[in-house]
Amino acid sequence: MSLLSLTNPPSWSVCSALCILIVLLPEAKADSLNTTIQRNGGGSQCGEYTNQMMEDGMCRLVATLPQLDEQRCPDMFRCTDEVSYWLHENEERKQQIVALKETISELQEELRNHRHRIKVLELQSEERNNLNISLEHRFHELEIHYAETTTLLHLQGTLILDLQNQLHNLTLMVDKVKKSPGCLINIVRPNPLMSAQEALHPEIQHVRNCPIDCASIYYNGVRRSGLYTVVPSLAGMPVEVYCDMDTDGGGWTVIQQRLDGSVSFDRSWRDYRDGFGDLHSEFWLGNEHIHDLSTQGDYSLRIDLEDWSNKHKHAFYQSFSVEDEEHQYRLHVSGFSGTVMDSFSWYHDKQGFSTPDSGNICAEISHGGWWYNQCFYANLNGVYYRGGHYTPKGRGPLGPDGIVWYSWKDSDYYSLRKVRMMIRPHSFRTRLSP
Repeated sequence: MSLLSLTNPPSWSVCSALCILIVLLPEAKADSLNTTIQRNGGGSQCGEYTNQMMEDGMCRLVATLPQLDEQRCPDMFRCTDEVSYWLHENEERKQQIVALKETISELQEELRNHRHRIKVLELQSEERNNLNISLEHRFHELEIHYAETTTLLHLQGTLILDLQNQLHNLTLMVDKVKKSPGCLINIVRPNPLMSAQEALHPEIQHVRNCPIDCASIYYNGVRRSGLYTVVPSLAGMPVEVYCDMDTDGGGWTVIQQRLDGSVSFDRSWRDYRDGFGDLHSEFWLGNEHIHDLSTQGDYSLRIDLEDWSNKHKHAFYQSFSVEDEEHQYRLHVSGFSGTVMDSFSWYHDKQGFSTPDSGNICAEISHGGWWYNQCFYANLNGVYYRGGHYTPKGRGPLGPDGIVWYSWKDSDYYSLRKVRMMIRPHSFRTRLSP
């Protein structure tokens, strides 16, 4: 409902058939209203109208009508068309205000939705940033792993190349030691992956499980005589030997053999040092190998002898060893027993080894290498004389030079038919075959 106020002289009172309450207010009062809209009337009698939205939602209408001539107020009802127009205009504005409120409400809701979406986007952006940081960290870790992997691959390639070289060396050595039971020969140079102790003695570290002599092979269960490879523990280098697994329980490493005169024993110092001949027939194992074998423990020596009448005798020495080249392969032999009288230890013990090219006159006369004293009572590396008997005229007038064991025939001029020298550990004990 609208409230209508008209400003006129106080002596006027008006009744409105339209139930419009007229409030007389001073003209200046209308200027103090908060929200005022002025509209000129349609004619000279209609004056001016203002309206205001009240706090309770009602509209307040104020009309200022001019005085007419003859000192009377104008007829308000003549302005009803103008008021009706204003009221209609006011209703439209109310509807516009409601529409604006609805629009503002919708815009506020949309604003809230936008803010929510912005918050979601901010959270997503933060998650993406965290994900990016995580991915960057992961990528950095992958780069580190890649660098480590590259280094490991390079090291692996180096190791593979080193292993290939070792495999090549092993292949060559396995061909030489293929008859060695339960032994892997692996002589290699020290490499960075070895411990300090292993690097000092790499060969010993890799061959310590190999048989050190024929007795070791015997203990590994081998009972058949033949060629085998052993690795003396002190030298650490493989050497091929002939093993006698039949004589007196077996386990013998043969160091010398004479059978048929097929090999000349008139040799140089170097030949006797390194060894010569054929392990299947006649040979000298080599002073260096004999030294390595006989000094890795307490060894005994057995010498088997056969004359041209097929008689067999033997000499056994409980202790036997040979010193190194620096000491001229000096002989140490003692503890004799056997089926023949001793012609070796009592006279040749503590003597250095001599060869024809070493300047020893006995070696030159005897045409062989041996532990000569004032020449010999035993000379198992002498000249092979078929039939046994020989005379000084056979090779010259200087003296005897055959394969001699003086006490058997009491003669320097009888050359034996077969001789075998072999050693084994003094502690050796025969075991039953597995």
